[in-house]
Amino acid sequence: MAVEKVGIYRKWLDAVPEKDGVSLPESEWPKKRRYHWIVRWYGTSGKRYGKVFETRKEAENCSLKLQEQVNLGISDGPAKITLHNFICEHAEVMKGQVAYATLQDQIRALKFFENYISGSITLCKIQPRHAEGFIARRLASGLETATVNKDIRTLRRIFNLAIEPRGYLAEGRNPFSKIKERKKANKPPRYVAVDDYHALMKSAQEFYWKAFIAIAYGSGLRCGEIVNLTWADVDFEGQSIRIAAKKATEKTLEWEPKDHENRVVPMSSQTAQLLADLQAKAEENHPYIFISPQRLVWILQRRKAGKWTPRSQIINNAKRKLELLCNQAGVKRCTLHDFRRSAITNWAKKLPMQVVQQFAGHSDIATTRQYYLSVRSEDLAAANKLLNSILAKTESD
Repeated sequence: MAVEKVGIYRKWLDAVPEKDGVSLPESEWPKKRRYHWIVRWYGTSGKRYGKVFETRKEAENCSLKLQEQVNLGISDGPAKITLHNFICEHAEVMKGQVAYATLQDQIRALKFFENYISGSITLCKIQPRHAEGFIARRLASGLETATVNKDIRTLRRIFNLAIEPRGYLAEGRNPFSKIKERKKANKPPRYVAVDDYHALMKSAQEFYWKAFIAIAYGSGLRCGEIVNLTWADVDFEGQSIRIAAKKATEKTLEWEPKDHENRVVPMSSQTAQLLADLQAKAEENHPYIFISPQRLVWILQRRKAGKWTPRSQIINNAKRKLELLCNQAGVKRCTLHDFRRSAITNWAKKLPMQVVQQFAGHSDIATTRQYYLSVRSEDLAAANKLLNSILAKTESD
């Protein structure tokens, strides 16, 4: 039974023809040398098989039938596994291959699907109609379209793994492969203007929160990246910050950047000064910038007791504190991720897009373009000025 792409080849019946004792080039063999056509393929045991035909047309017909069987999974039935066992296996084999948060999202989506269809069903019996029904149920429950679309992408990716390399599904049998994402109106990314940033910095009295906001707005780091920064990550002389994975030690927590991407980002002179002021007051030999010594001791105790995971909240008051600062500063409510989007937008005005992508830590430049670039008020004003100039010129003509 075929398990790989089927090939068609000539099977030569005579020796290589010669002229004046010299072998003829291969391009001349078909005219000077008898041959048949052979179809070859490999079985699940790794053994090679072949079938000989007089004409190429006969070989092609056989090849098409064999390849169709391979594509449909008829020639070699995939190994059987229930959805529940597949979820358990996936949770084990993907450890260390993807970020902890990504794996948790994948397991979450799989378990929702299991609750809908039953974990006892074998993977090869899951049909596109099951996937379509699951998505319809998720939408009917009142979930945001973006959340459901994320489920579609996640499950499509996982069932692709069930095809290759795991061999539980035949090629072309991913039940989510043709499930289209639902259309939604994209909300424009929130841009925090520089004036609003200054107002928030003025409202923040503590060096801790001033530095936190300055890094988020100026260097475009994610919240998880900020709280996992150590003093060793800061280059005061070069005015840059390194985002790098951390190993679990007696004084540090295990942590991986999103997409496992280590990178270096710039920081402003203001941020460097704030960090220097913060470091002057920090406890000696304490590695972290934003995790207090008391908080670190508590986290390490939880880790020792097996009650700490990479997704546990290192600090739990950032969102609440930012809301308070927005109210005090009279600034429209924003999030730490809005600071990140604003930093990326600011970079994009002057820097090449591939540099912006690198600073942002995006594996795909399309993510940078689609979700993180905002239209600023001054951009709108410039567009209005250009439009008025064009119309005025048209009237005068």
